[in-house]
Amino acid sequence: MIRAQGGHGRRSRPGRGLSLDRIVTVTLELMDEQGIGAATMRAVSSRLGVRSMSLYRYVQDRDELFDAVVERIVNELADDPEVQLRPVDGWRPYLAGIAHGVRRYARAHPHAFPLVATRPPAAPWVNPPLRSLRWVEAMLTGLAREGFSDEQVLFTYRTFNGFLLGYLLLETSAMTLRDPKPGDGSFTGT
Repeated sequence: MIRAQGGHGRRSRPGRGLSLDRIVTVTLELMDEQGIGAATMRAVSSRLGVRSMSLYRYVQDRDELFDAVVERIVNELADDPEVQLRPVDGWRPYLAGIAHGVRRYARAHPHAFPLVATRPPAAPWVNPPLRSLRWVEAMLTGLAREGFSDEQVLFTYRTFNGFLLGYLLLETSAMTLRDPKPGDGSFTGT
């Protein structure tokens, strides 16, 4: 679990401005620029101008940091003006809006998107690429309110996520192959 800023009630040293938000921002920037593999605790702390151990006041390890990055990426949906949390004009435009929003965040972070697909979810029934309990619950509730039966809700949820994830993995993989980064495993080093 990600700790609150300053973890265990400790505050960052004056003048450093270190926070979980800033750490996640820099980590995502590093992934976008150099690929996932480049986002080591040492590289993140170096970019922040602090010692590596300073990061452990905010996250337990690199895995927890990656979970925070995934949460940041998925939360971009909430800031997307074209994405609605619940259906307003019917279920088709609602699902299309979510799909376009997820595609926008996947294309914005193609080198980091594999984390969205592969990090263990918060609950076993949460499927990528939505990955957020808030968005999954909203989708399930919204579809039920649109008249979907329980079976139709489950089928739509699984089909929507499965198709969208597969398509976006293909699309972002092609993007990363056209723009390889040293830390994403596709770098050829020419």
